[in-house]
Amino acid sequence: MSGHVRARRPASPPPGAAHPAPVAPQRFPHPRNDHLDADARRAAASSKGFAPARGKYHPPGGLNITAGEWKLLFFVVLVASGVRLFRLSKPNSVVFDEVHFGKFASKYIKTQYYVDVHPPLAKLLITLAAFLFGYDGQFDFKEIGKIYERVPYVAMRMLPATLGVATVPLSYLTLRALDCRVTTALLASLFITFENGLVTQSRHILLDSPLIFFTALTTFLWCGFWNEDKHKPFTKTWWTWLTLTGLSLGAVVSCKWVGLFTIATVGVSTLSQLWTLLGDLRVPPTLFIRHFFARALCLIALPIVFYMAMFQIHFLILENSGDGDGFMSSEFQHTLGGRGMADTYADIAVGSQVTIRHVNTQGGYLHSHVSTYPGGSKQQQITLYPHRDANNDWRIYNASDSAGEFDWTRDPLSYITAGTRVKLQHIATEKHLHSHDIRPPVSDVDFQNEVSAYGMPGFAGDANDDWFVEIEHGDKRDKESHKRLRTLRTVFRLRHSLTGCYLFSHKVKLPDWGFEQQEVTCNKNAARPNSLWVIETATHSNLPLDAPKVNYKLPGFFAKFFELQRVMWTTNAGLTDRHTYDSRPSSWPRLRRGINFWVKDHHQIYLIGNPLVWYLSTLAVVAYAAVRGFLVLRAQRGYHDFDNSKSFLPSLPFPMTHKHVIAAKVVKYDSLCGFLFVGWALHYFPFFLMGRQLFLHHYFPALYFAVLLSCAGFDLATSTLRPRVRLQIAAVLVIAAVWHFAKFSPLAYGTPWTKTKCLSAKWVKTWDFSCNDFYDDWLTPRQYSQYNAPGSTPQQSQIPVAHTTVGGGADGRPAIVVPQHEKDSFDPNAALAHDVGPGNGKKKDALKPEDDGETITTTGVRAEGVPEPGRNVFEGGAVGADGVKSVGGGEEQLKVEEVLPTTATREIVAVAGGGGAGGVVGAVVGGTSAEFKAKQDEEKAKVVVGSNESEEKKKDGAAAEGTTTAAASERDTSATETQTQTLEEKKPVAAGPLGEAELEAKIAGEELFPDARR
Repeated sequence: MSGHVRARRPASPPPGAAHPAPVAPQRFPHPRNDHLDADARRAAASSKGFAPARGKYHPPGGLNITAGEWKLLFFVVLVASGVRLFRLSKPNSVVFDEVHFGKFASKYIKTQYYVDVHPPLAKLLITLAAFLFGYDGQFDFKEIGKIYERVPYVAMRMLPATLGVATVPLSYLTLRALDCRVTTALLASLFITFENGLVTQSRHILLDSPLIFFTALTTFLWCGFWNEDKHKPFTKTWWTWLTLTGLSLGAVVSCKWVGLFTIATVGVSTLSQLWTLLGDLRVPPTLFIRHFFARALCLIALPIVFYMAMFQIHFLILENSGDGDGFMSSEFQHTLGGRGMADTYADIAVGSQVTIRHVNTQGGYLHSHVSTYPGGSKQQQITLYPHRDANNDWRIYNASDSAGEFDWTRDPLSYITAGTRVKLQHIATEKHLHSHDIRPPVSDVDFQNEVSAYGMPGFAGDANDDWFVEIEHGDKRDKESHKRLRTLRTVFRLRHSLTGCYLFSHKVKLPDWGFEQQEVTCNKNAARPNSLWVIETATHSNLPLDAPKVNYKLPGFFAKFFELQRVMWTTNAGLTDRHTYDSRPSSWPRLRRGINFWVKDHHQIYLIGNPLVWYLSTLAVVAYAAVRGFLVLRAQRGYHDFDNSKSFLPSLPFPMTHKHVIAAKVVKYDSLCGFLFVGWALHYFPFFLMGRQLFLHHYFPALYFAVLLSCAGFDLATSTLRPRVRLQIAAVLVIAAVWHFAKFSPLAYGTPWTKTKCLSAKWVKTWDFSCNDFYDDWLTPRQYSQYNAPGSTPQQSQIPVAHTTVGGGADGRPAIVVPQHEKDSFDPNAALAHDVGPGNGKKKDALKPEDDGETITTTGVRAEGVPEPGRNVFEGGAVGADGVKSVGGGEEQLKVEEVLPTTATREIVAVAGGGGAGGVVGAVVGGTSAEFKAKQDEEKAKVVVGSNESEEKKKDGAAAEGTTTAAASERDTSATETQTQTLEEKKPVAAGPLGEAELEAKIAGEELFPDARR
């Protein structure tokens, strides 16, 4: 029927008009955008007028995050948690700068004042974690590698690790707020997750992880505010994002002063916003002023208040005197508990007993003690001592009264005025402050003379004891202080009467013989600030009780705050000494070298970045600079790459052309990448102006911006690709980053590694991680048991038991170990004692064959030639897999030398200890070794037999080297007899007479093994 239906022909055109050309039917009449991702589809819809109506819904901060993205982000956080928290408890000893920041946590808990070059926020957070987990502040964090004892170090490390994990989602959200694609944001978060340097730094008690977290948080919050400002200003959401940005700025600068670079980054962006507003003629001046003051309030005033609040908490906690007192002024010190001073007399006269304090260096008080200089005049030392002490007390005499006509105890007071010639007598030793033409022991230069204490009781002194008082200035509140010496009011100098040099001190410490106190000299070319002195306390027997008294004017918070800032600045600028692993900024983007954090027991932690992430970020920085420079040249030649974008608006009444798309893309990515590039530059280039010690970790804030910049470049480079292709490229980059992370992960986690693997990972010759500290080949997990075992609990050996322990006690009494297969015929008196000597201290590789003639150093009980690494349960000292441990207490650290077992001998290990027990700790007798039967004609060892040194020699400070006698029948305390025996030819010789502890062990053995009595 359909075949009889006639189709209507189209209507004829009007008269005189041409017929229209036939139009080919479209196969797909509705164009599809399947090649576009979600972000591109929204842009296309906006260009055609299908965008959501303005004002209906605007996501907070411009973050249009879908539910699927939140799930993806949650998965990324889980991965980051696994990477950051894996083996967080290893190593169980102090790593790198945990020496400092762990110690500061102890100071906070004990409320003892200290001084550090960094603001307190990050240290307060670490202290909070330690306090919540019961830390008492008693661990001293003395040196790298010291085993933690009663320290919740895992909880303390958890805080930086958690903040390191939180940095990962912030990188994702930041790029999404900057209008990058989901794939790009995911790539950035995974780059941050698997960046070896950031992982290593966030796993220890260090400040850089909190710093990077707050830097990332500030960047994210600022990007959110940026989007809110473009949408609609002065809303509640707008104020929220701006306020949070200000608080985050305060937090980042309260962690480290490097946070000032983050403030500079936000400041430059703020100036750019205000400059754009100023050029918009639609913005009235009153509205511009509102924008200006809103930003000034939240981005300047609020961070300052937050920063000062952290120092107020700092002062409130550190209320007592500590080892940081010496950095602060005396006024500051007297606000601390234990440093308060009672009112003292203001007048100073001949015969006054005074303490004299140096003004400029805060090194302390003019001090002397009975110790003498090892060189020079070898007279009594004069130093600066920072604490109050009776050795700081001096009495002033009139040096012009050589005849002794003036008796200060009976005559009226004679005040010390300008130009008075005085002698200063040290009250404790009755010697005079003295100088002569002899060079100082440390500052050995021609223009400085030695200052000493010279004389004896009853000796009137000589002309080299005389000094002239020169008043520098007084206190404006006390007119008399300008004319004569007044306590705490008059600043003066002391000029030597014969040589003309001035009493002088500077920040130079004396060696150990001077107890590391500050040097005092007489300087002919003295810098005026370092030759100024003030009298802090004064007493005189003739002063009435109602005589004027003075005391320090205690500073308030602001005075203490600004003084501490000056001290921090000065101390930070003074860190100019070279460090083994320091580096200069020019080497950071190229990753020329890292930092050795920790080496122990054939494991190493070395800070090194992920080469792929690192070099991609550096390439992105260079590429942006090159492209931006090229665009500037195009603009100079008349091209309008940026101006063309002004014609593009989302509400265009006509479709976008290719020209509009390109222009919009140029503006978008120039703004995005330009912000990140400025952030990188402001966090990197200022380090070139610093002369202090610098390390690779100072580059990490700049690295964060560089990684985001590299991912923004990826977003631009793949903007024309299909989503699937873009995702595939990102997957390849992530896989490569993970491979690089795994390649260097043993240096981040301190896990077992081999020398071969280490050498193969040295891609750059300046990477100086120590491959010689690793074994030549992989060891079994049992051989790494010492490192993996908790520090407080020795692990039970999996080696078959070849002995039984008899006797011994918790107080260190010795035990005798009896072989299981020989217990029926065992006689404790037949146990051979192996020589215990100081050894040469050379570590042996457990897997390398020993050279002939060398002694194999090892320890512990061995069954059938199998090594048994573990811990010294008597001391708690670690025993490495190389089998060396320290035996004994105090300064007596001996190494146990073990003879390789043969068929003709039993394996003997004698452990000799000093300290509390002071004698033989135990004798261990093992079985024969079938492994060495075939080599019994080749293997020979030496048994060095000695005697214990007497207890009297131990008290005199001699090195105690206790041994168990295997060949002598009596102990000789006057000499040591040594003889060499070949184990194949000579049989074991009975041990000498048993001591009290050995007899007790023998009785216990006879009770357990009655058949062994023979």
